[in-house]
Amino acid sequence: YKHATSRSATMTDWDERFRTGQYPQDPEPSEMLRRYVDALPDGRALDVAAGTGRNAVFLADQGYRVDALDGSRPGLDITRNRAAERGVEDRLELIQTDIPSHAFPEQVYDLVTISFYRALDRLSDIKASLAADGVLFVEHHLRTSDSVSSGPSGDRYRFAANELLRSTLDLTVLSYEEKTETRSDGRKAAIARVVARKTSAPQQSYPVINGVSMNQ
Repeated sequence: YKHATSRSATMTDWDERFRTGQYPQDPEPSEMLRRYVDALPDGRALDVAAGTGRNAVFLADQGYRVDALDGSRPGLDITRNRAAERGVEDRLELIQTDIPSHAFPEQVYDLVTISFYRALDRLSDIKASLAADGVLFVEHHLRTSDSVSSGPSGDRYRFAANELLRSTLDLTVLSYEEKTETRSDGRKAAIARVVARKTSAPQQSYPVINGVSMNQ
């Protein structure tokens, strides 16, 4: 483990959730990420708020060298154990850190993933950590008038409509969605997802996924 900065006191609750199994111990990565990963650049990846390794273990299994950031030691312990079970522990760098104050390196990562953590206050620094042509994948809960049972109980830690989209318009948005869906645990959720690339030319190439352009 690396200890990058002092941890937030608010991580105590997350430590308990991870220890007691209140949070999934073996969560699946997003279907969008799984569908597009073969078209994304290889190399070095960053998983922000890795939790129990939803994205980090998956990406290591796909051949990436992954820096997994989280404030919770118990969560990172689970991530390490899951990676060891799959024989990819040597591809993971586990970094216990306070994400709101973490020093993100610049122009380092070919892929950055953030699942179910509202990182808008740090998003400019996170985008700066992308290498040229690097790709950002973000998914998080939405504010909604629909009845949902998954995610934060209030709106403070949810995205407003199009908020995630607007925050990535300095990149090339390859795919964006806002939708209500039933998650693997049976709960209903409203979620926004984006795949965006660090390019800015007016005319670009777009990957094709299963015969469908990523920006459709």
